[in-house]
Amino acid sequence: MLALAAHGDWQVHHMDVKSAFLNGDLQEHVYVHQPLGFTDTGLPGKVLKLNKAMYGLKQAPRAWNARLDLELKAMGFQRSIVEHAVYKKGTRASLLLVGVYIDDLIICGPSSKLIAQFKD
Repeated sequence: MLALAAHGDWQVHHMDVKSAFLNGDLQEHVYVHQPLGFTDTGLPGKVLKLNKAMYGLKQAPRAWNARLDLELKAMGFQRSIVEHAVYKKGTRASLLLVGVYIDDLIICGPSSKLIAQFKD
């Protein structure tokens, strides 16, 4: 992606999704112990069922990636067959590329306007 951007003299933007892992929907039931300081003294052995993913949960990155994949496809992006972390939308002057690395996005293309619209 960066080689294409350099060759085409495109702008390259970076975004960090701050609450990425909190937006993933879990596909399985996950239970956790009560966090320190929030323990129900009447039921100290009580466990809690998570409705959403959270940081530190081993399922969180996969849940986030599945959610991001759905959202990008809903916006008209196609995932690369060769590199699953790269999405594209449009062609030539309207081309927009998005690279995904965990909770970071690299956005580039020939149109600064399309990049700004995507970021909004």
